Amino acid sequence: MSHQFSLLRQRRFLPFFLTQFLGAFNDNLYKNALVVLLTFQAMRYTSLSPGILVNLCAGLFILPFFLFSATAGQIADKYEKSRLIRITKLLEIGVMLLASLAFVLDALSLMLVCLFLMGAQSALFGPVKYAILPQHLAADELIGGNALVESGTFVAILIGTLAGGVLISVDGGSAWISATALLLAILGYVSSRGIPVAPAASPSLRINWNPVTETWRGFQFTRRNRTVFLSILGVSWFWFYGALFLSQFPAYAKDMLGGDAHAVVLLLAVFSIGIGLGSLLCERLSGGRVELGLVPFGSVGLTLFALDLWWSSPLAVAGGTPLPLTEVLSTPGVWRVLLDLVGIGTFGGFFIVPLYALIQSRSEQAHRSRIIAGNNILNALFMVVAAGMGAGLLAAGFSVPQLFLVTAVLNALVALYIYVLVPEFALRFLVWLLVHTVYRLRTKGIENIPASGPAVLVCNHVSFVDAMIIMAASPRPVRFVMDHRIFSMPLLSFVFRVSGAIPIAPAKDDPSMLERAFDEVARTLEAGDLVAVFPEGRITDNGELYPFRPGIRRIVERTPVPVVPMALRGLWGSTFSRKDGPALSHPLRRGIFSRIELAVAAPVPPAAAHPEYLQQQVSALRGDRR
Repeated sequence: MSHQFSLLRQRRFLPFFLTQFLGAFNDNLYKNALVVLLTFQAMRYTSLSPGILVNLCAGLFILPFFLFSATAGQIADKYEKSRLIRITKLLEIGVMLLASLAFVLDALSLMLVCLFLMGAQSALFGPVKYAILPQHLAADELIGGNALVESGTFVAILIGTLAGGVLISVDGGSAWISATALLLAILGYVSSRGIPVAPAASPSLRINWNPVTETWRGFQFTRRNRTVFLSILGVSWFWFYGALFLSQFPAYAKDMLGGDAHAVVLLLAVFSIGIGLGSLLCERLSGGRVELGLVPFGSVGLTLFALDLWWSSPLAVAGGTPLPLTEVLSTPGVWRVLLDLVGIGTFGGFFIVPLYALIQSRSEQAHRSRIIAGNNILNALFMVVAAGMGAGLLAAGFSVPQLFLVTAVLNALVALYIYVLVPEFALRFLVWLLVHTVYRLRTKGIENIPASGPAVLVCNHVSFVDAMIIMAASPRPVRFVMDHRIFSMPLLSFVFRVSGAIPIAPAKDDPSMLERAFDEVARTLEAGDLVAVFPEGRITDNGELYPFRPGIRRIVERTPVPVVPMALRGLWGSTFSRKDGPALSHPLRRGIFSRIELAVAAPVPPAAAHPEYLQQQVSALRGDRR
């Protein structure tokens, strides 16, 4: 069983997972039941058209996210979170009791009030939902935990949507919806009682009850960390993208596939399955780390599969009796459409899960809930804009497939914009590709790299991509001290500059660069970060270790920190090594997916970190495998 599924057996995660799953289930059960009721029986209540009523429902549910998210973020930072979750679940029970009364009285206005209140309860729960995860999960569990939450949420949306539509359509449907919604709310409260305590992040916080000024202040918190803010924009863009697609499923199923409501359900189901699959694969593809390289990978898939969906969509069918699902599935091209939707969902999972984990891990703990509240407000805003853009383009004469094309192009442009602003995403993508295509990396003793605090990593130097491999394996960002000639090499220069590598030159070539390098190493270590050096001072041309130079001793004498010996194994003879000539002179000599290993030993105290001793340690780690 993978690491992430083991969380489902632990009290620090399972009660929370069940609570949020049941909440998402209930939201969509009630919301879709009301939408179906108003779509087919609107004349019982009002002269307004079903289309206006359905859009009114969507607006009423999302409005509370604008009104209450800022306040909810403050409350989640100020108070203990498990207690807050139990309070929101009690509010849900109260709302469902009121909704039951609305169905008994057959009062549309009260049904709509309940929908607004459900949105308010979800807005209150949102900041707690994501802020509590880093308090109960270890750093290497964040990806797996978020993957389970995202996949569970989309499954809950799917089941809730289906159940709401089915139950409201049977005889006595209102009673069935009332009973089911109330039962789900009660079960959600029961499960919430098992959530462990999560202490307040900022208990002395004074709550600002003005939603306008607090929303603005919340945005200021999100902008303090540029990477976090742009990740929030990325999450919001995903909800823009997803809202545009999901809102077009009914028209696409009817006009392009010639199907009925069952075809709509099929499109929603395959999309949700894709999201769940992509989310759950994230942990395996990232090795349990917050792997930003998956985000560009996800955006590429979101664009390519959306383009193919536009290209492969059937021509619009003539009006008439809707086809049963079996005939829809036998229509040429439909299976390709379904494959595209699974692909969009899967790569959407690759895109969204690391972004949520990054926001949680890099936001300040004292402000985390307010930052997530700001994220929720932007998500809601982007979904509203998506609805407006979709309606506007359709009114202008665009077809649904053309709307998919516009979305694909916009996704490519937005992704490019974000990756230019934050090259770290593109860098991590290149590193991730390297260790998942050219090589298959295995690590041993990686836990010996300190989880926090300064340290110097020392490693043998076998190829031009050694730094990228260590970067891929390290659970923390690393700054590399690197020969200025390698630092300036085409293509690799981008990687090294973005990663903050420190160029160094021999004293005889450039003494001022040498001194600047040692000064920058000292500043980095004093800031509590990791520095990596290749003490040989050159890439091996015979597969053996060259003598370690005394520069490592100078580093630890100036800034006494632990030194972590490491050894790369299996790289000698690979494309980027110097075996039998210059690097790249024998491309893919060992094929793709060549197995390599990074072995890490326990940290060496600074007093013992002499070049000769460190070379013995690295040599022992490497063993006979070069």
